Amino acid sequence: MVMTTTDRDPGLDTLLDLHEQTLFVDEAGHWVKFNVVRCVVTSERPHGLRYSLTLHAPDGTRLVGFDNAHPARERRGPGTRRRSESDHWHRLRSIGPYDYKDAAMLLGDFWTEVDDFFKSKGIAP
Repeated sequence: MVMTTTDRDPGLDTLLDLHEQTLFVDEAGHWVKFNVVRCVVTSERPHGLRYSLTLHAPDGTRLVGFDNAHPARERRGPGTRRRSESDHWHRLRSIGPYDYKDAAMLLGDFWTEVDDFFKSKGIAP
């Protein structure tokens, strides 16, 4: 596939620049970590990225995450199937498929989920 300038994902450079960055998000010690690299386009990673965006508690426990390390089930129970794409989210022990659109939306969705997590726990970052 040849990518033209009109096909360029405008948020991609920002997302790639976050690779291996760790940021503390509050005085209590919650932190986020970003791992984002280009990879070969496959059915599991049709956007050509391998990524992991995670929020951690001060003790290192993952609280929220968006990644594409493995396929996620579309739903629970009998007859479930795994999606061909590996994009998914985590919140504590819950996991679900994520519909990747572009890099900017991924970042926005991640930070929205981080904010929602803090609000649900009564924590003000």
